[in-house]
Amino acid sequence: MQQRTLGPILERVSRHFPVILVTGPRQVGKTTLLEGITSARGYRSVSLDDLGQRSLAQEDPLLFLQTYPPPVMIDEVQYAPQLFSAIKSVVDREKKNGLFWLTGSQKFHLMQGVSESLAGRVAVLDLLGFSQAELQGNGLRAQPFLPTPPWLEEKRSCAFAAMDVQALYRRIWRGSFPRMALEDETPRDVFYSSYVQTYIQRDVRALSRVGDELRFARFLRATAARTAQLVNYADLARDVDIDMKTAKAWLSILETSGLVFLLQPYHTNVTKRLVKTPKLYFLDTGLCAYLTQWSTPATLEAGAMSGAILETWMLGEILKSFWHCGLVAPISYYRDRDQHEIDILLEQDGVLYPIECKKSANPTLTMAKSFSLLEKAGHSIGMGIILCLRETALPLSASVTAIPVTYL
Repeated sequence: MQQRTLGPILERVSRHFPVILVTGPRQVGKTTLLEGITSARGYRSVSLDDLGQRSLAQEDPLLFLQTYPPPVMIDEVQYAPQLFSAIKSVVDREKKNGLFWLTGSQKFHLMQGVSESLAGRVAVLDLLGFSQAELQGNGLRAQPFLPTPPWLEEKRSCAFAAMDVQALYRRIWRGSFPRMALEDETPRDVFYSSYVQTYIQRDVRALSRVGDELRFARFLRATAARTAQLVNYADLARDVDIDMKTAKAWLSILETSGLVFLLQPYHTNVTKRLVKTPKLYFLDTGLCAYLTQWSTPATLEAGAMSGAILETWMLGEILKSFWHCGLVAPISYYRDRDQHEIDILLEQDGVLYPIECKKSANPTLTMAKSFSLLEKAGHSIGMGIILCLRETALPLSASVTAIPVTYL
């Protein structure tokens, strides 16, 4: 069984908080991860996917917690927000840590109840599908992607297995959901078709009254086709024949369900020429490739979305490197009104680390030409990175290094 990076983090955090909430899309392994920890401790476990348990939690949360007293793991807790006040009462009475372990698939829907009832009592952690490090058996040694000199030196000293383009795009095409990443025999199209029908449409109904599910399915495909692009609500609305208000509401649903990530632009109070529109990324490339109907890894690699989906995968791996370590990802992108763009910016301690994502095995320094704009604007700049398909790292200048995707 592949070790998840978040496992030891959960164990450590539980010693300091009475409530742990793990959020993320459905089927990324939240329940499996928590059950592996809590069952070893002899905790009870209950899922609100069970309609009987859900009804009890909604109608009589106090009786529910008497039936399943802490320490307990409660799966899909978003179905019974009535529980949060009851959990608060138990926490305040017991004054112990590690009492409640919760999972939820609708983070923003959950956070309203959490912030109102459990502020200061709950640690919220994010889980996505398997990271590359986890799939390679290095999950417990994974660390946030931050290209400081010590980080680069450590990566250079590690022996990474070579990954050719075909293998990389097969990983991208299948995606990172556990069943797809770990079980080669799982039929890919059957899995994603069932995922869309069973989970997405059900969660959509729970979050919003979408009157036309066929049109929402079209919206889902149109959104997937725009991964790694600036959000254009008018364009989305026109393609699906809906109004902009509906397009914004439906995109919010996808974000709420953990299926897409909106990368916000970098800005400071003194910068006036920056674009303020977010960029859209699907958080699982397999689902994105399925929705855009690429039938094989080879056609995906050779097709029009090849570069965009590679950038999407790279961004997802960077997010996982932070989220699976229990950290907020200090991530944004740069684009000004003169169309100068930097794919990804990471920021730590006032230092910006610019990153370009390129489908190239022979990167050049010209690919990093926009990095100098940050320095001209007076920012403190760390090592600039070109993420690419090289087999080994290559310094391109004193301040720019090309590194292979195997470092992610």
